[in-house]
Amino acid sequence: MILIHSPGRFWWTRAKPGNSVVFVETKIGKTTLRLVTGDIAEQDTDAVVTAAHWRLNKGNGTDGTIHTKGGPRIYEECRRIGGCPIGDAVITTGGNLKARHVIHAVGPVWRGGDEDEPKLLASAYRRSLQVAVQHGLHSISIPSISTGAFIYPLRLAAPIALKTIIEFLDREQHQLNEVRMVLYTREDDTAYTVFSRTLEQILSERAASGTA
Repeated sequence: MILIHSPGRFWWTRAKPGNSVVFVETKIGKTTLRLVTGDIAEQDTDAVVTAAHWRLNKGNGTDGTIHTKGGPRIYEECRRIGGCPIGDAVITTGGNLKARHVIHAVGPVWRGGDEDEPKLLASAYRRSLQVAVQHGLHSISIPSISTGAFIYPLRLAAPIALKTIIEFLDREQHQLNEVRMVLYTREDDTAYTVFSRTLEQILSERAASGTA
């Protein structure tokens, strides 16, 4: 494990032989914020977030994986809920997953950026965290919302995701010990690199401003 320390922040990079990155992590207050590559459906946190359609239908990508591996109880609860507004999130059982709960977050479809997409994407992340806190959860895994089938540009989505999460951890009352961003490299092999560089930039800005 490589530990890099600079004023105001700690930055850990754990690597496999050959320098293949497994995760990067930092502390925001008492909460560990970690970036990993992997399958959201295999995470062992209290809840996993899925990037859902507003109708809460079984989707493709990470959402399809969640429903397939989690089993029919997840969709049964989704049908009872009926739907979820864009920018909001709802919670169901985790079914057969390692996680006890699934939080279904509805991000926006990218339409060029003129239809409140940044505001709605930030809201989807914020509401996911709020729902976790409201249910007394201590750890949560979150994918890159809207950057798959909803074609939100990754380079624009990453700063919104990370700044929203960090702002929440800084300002809101919560009992979260870990927030884990799970980046699915089979969907986009640049996702981990984009998110890790974005996080490093945000941490540098926080250190420079004295907020870290």
